[in-house]
Amino acid sequence: MNVTRIAILGVAALAAGAAAFLVRGMLGGGTSQSEASIPVIAYPTTDVLVAASDVDAGRPLTVNDVRWQAWPKSALAPAYVTRDIHPDMAKAIESAVVRAPLFAGEPITDAKVVRADHASFMSAAIAPGKRAVSISISAEQGAGGFILPNDRVDVILTRQAGGSSERNFASMTILEDVRVLAIDQTAKSDNSTQSAIGKTATLELDQDQAEVIAQSQASGTLSLALRPLGEAVDASLQHERSAYSRRSGAVAVIRYGIANGANIPGRPQ
Repeated sequence: MNVTRIAILGVAALAAGAAAFLVRGMLGGGTSQSEASIPVIAYPTTDVLVAASDVDAGRPLTVNDVRWQAWPKSALAPAYVTRDIHPDMAKAIESAVVRAPLFAGEPITDAKVVRADHASFMSAAIAPGKRAVSISISAEQGAGGFILPNDRVDVILTRQAGGSSERNFASMTILEDVRVLAIDQTAKSDNSTQSAIGKTATLELDQDQAEVIAQSQASGTLSLALRPLGEAVDASLQHERSAYSRRSGAVAVIRYGIANGANIPGRPQ
């Protein structure tokens, strides 16, 4: 092979290599001379108390309903509950009742929950379909002051029966197994509270029961009888008793220790 042919082959090989390099560059292959690096920014975070699941309005908030969630400090709102300030989750939600529905992952704020010492606590603590009705009481009418919020009571109506010249009185239990929401303006009892002597008791009632109480307060004196813990009354029987007392006004007259059936004068028969 002569020198001329070798030279031609060498030039052809160089040309092929150059062409391959150019095609590879056009198709985006190869390693670029300079690569742009994206900086990773670490945002400082803190733990914020959020709802662990959807929570309906009116429910007391429990530790199972909430969790801690990492939250950018630059996006913190003053109303958020943070672990830095409230490390104890149980204390952070103590006596809190959901005012408006909470959704999973939503921060816990005072706009969505209400505390026992807040003016709106009572409306949030009432069960759906119930009403809060207050009655006047004294130490004698309120089990000596040993009735506390969340106790269960019976409501007894006592009034004079017969003519004004006779001192005969009629009494009957008009409501049974009623929840006490508050004594005066105290809606929360702690372990150190042994008694609560007040002038008013706020009861949780349905609409029929509220009407019975309103009518009974105008008819005589109401007293509360404290019920044992864990003792419940059948709901249908309670509703039937309330409706009957509102319609007929039947009571048991206590005279010289002997009970006799009677009607409260002045009430519908």
